Amino acid sequence: MAFLTTISSNENLFLHKGLGNGFPLPPKTSYSHHLNIICMKIQPSHVAKSSVSQPLQSQEVASKPLNFVFPDFNFDEYMKKEAKMVNKALDEAVPLQNPIKIHEAMRYSLLAGGKRVRPVLCLASCEIVGGEESMAIPMACAVEMINTMTLIHDDLPCMDNDDLRRGKPTNHKVFGEETAILAGDALLSLAFEHVAAKTPTNVSPERVVRAISELGSAVGSQGLVAGQIMDIASEGKQVSLEELEYIHVHKTSKLLEASVVCGAILGGGLVIEVERLRNYARCIGLLFQVVDDILDVTKSSEELGKTAGKDLESDKATYPKLLGLDKAKEFARELVAKAMEELSYFDASKAAPLYHLANYIANRQN
Repeated sequence: MAFLTTISSNENLFLHKGLGNGFPLPPKTSYSHHLNIICMKIQPSHVAKSSVSQPLQSQEVASKPLNFVFPDFNFDEYMKKEAKMVNKALDEAVPLQNPIKIHEAMRYSLLAGGKRVRPVLCLASCEIVGGEESMAIPMACAVEMINTMTLIHDDLPCMDNDDLRRGKPTNHKVFGEETAILAGDALLSLAFEHVAAKTPTNVSPERVVRAISELGSAVGSQGLVAGQIMDIASEGKQVSLEELEYIHVHKTSKLLEASVVCGAILGGGLVIEVERLRNYARCIGLLFQVVDDILDVTKSSEELGKTAGKDLESDKATYPKLLGLDKAKEFARELVAKAMEELSYFDASKAAPLYHLANYIANRQN
């Protein structure tokens, strides 16, 4: 069941009155202060100092009020068009070549389908700051390569031990554990090579380096890996809300954040634009995991396309487990509202894709 109201693609949205019919902005709760901390306490990664990477000054944060209206926007058509373009670029980036087995394994998981949320976030963030999609397509492919690597490795017997991913047998079930590990490793290294080699020359080398640094930070021992190792360590233990947030911000939100921020950097975004988008991404990144936790306890394996109830079975810390299902849904609504607040800085027509992407993440069913 969708626990947030789905908003049609051709509906005018007045964010100062709410997030659409039946979905008012949530009242002030104990989560409001917590959300502000989420957006402020994680500092930008160790990119080179520049007008893009320097922190925001307090007077820059006020900017525009939350009172703009989105124009008509066909989100379904937009996602189909963008996903088709990303899939074509991914197919070209990983051709079937020798050694055949490793490239078959890479392509099996990389081209398995999905909405391509992270690549589309990257492209939309590039455009919202005035860039062209072509500037960010290699990065969009790179974040999907890395996301696919994490799924392959997460499914391994030594990790989550899953048999099903996107409705298909997991990589190691088809190709064996050794090949699955190497396929993930190959996708990770190819991601950085692809950005360095394929980003068009109208993007300055300085921006390419900053984007690569941002992406590397999101994946490494202070990013995704940190969240993963803490997630493993928390199994079967009582964890606090702060510890759970740390796990999910790093394990899930960091790569979503990098997708958005790298797109903005490559598109030539100003410091305030990049940091507004960073805050937006932190909220929807955490939202993605909160929704994932909720779906794990409310959906079947057939509906999810992967094994349902795995978190409960392994006694992992989740938001429904720690807060209860109703409060987890309330927290998700607050995250959407905070993300919308960050988008109010931008031109409404350019912000429409990112608005609807946040709404999609909130209402996704698998």
